[in-house]
Amino acid sequence: MRTLLNDMAPEAREALLAHSRRVDFPAGTQIFKERQHADRFWIIENGTVDLDIHVPGRRVAVVDTLGCGELLGWSWMVPPYMWHLGATTTHRVQALEFDANAVRELCQEDSAVGRAVSIAVATVIAKRLSSARTRILDLFAPSGSGQPLAYAC
Repeated sequence: MRTLLNDMAPEAREALLAHSRRVDFPAGTQIFKERQHADRFWIIENGTVDLDIHVPGRRVAVVDTLGCGELLGWSWMVPPYMWHLGATTTHRVQALEFDANAVRELCQEDSAVGRAVSIAVATVIAKRLSSARTRILDLFAPSGSGQPLAYAC
């Protein structure tokens, strides 16, 4: 599996890792909620996390599940730095946690890191948008999502 860290040059990876720390979340931990301030992000090393969206008048809808090697959180990179989804662990999670302010500064100072992080975040946004669309259609459309649509730019 390709991950943000694997796709970086060794020097850029080390510069990014300097702004991380290992964290552990028990199963059932709500890591963040929609519309809260996004000041960090994670790379999951072990465990799973459900991404969810609040649906008024209904229970929270899970739109994606993340696992090993995946980037948890992209809202820290795009002003106004507010979470667009919620995240709750479904199994114990071990992850690298990154300080968003420090990483944004690093991205401005080091173009190689900035380019790698920007590409990784854009890729995650596109994947999450597609997953959320499919899941929401499965949950709420009368006939489900069917085949994913191809979008032209």
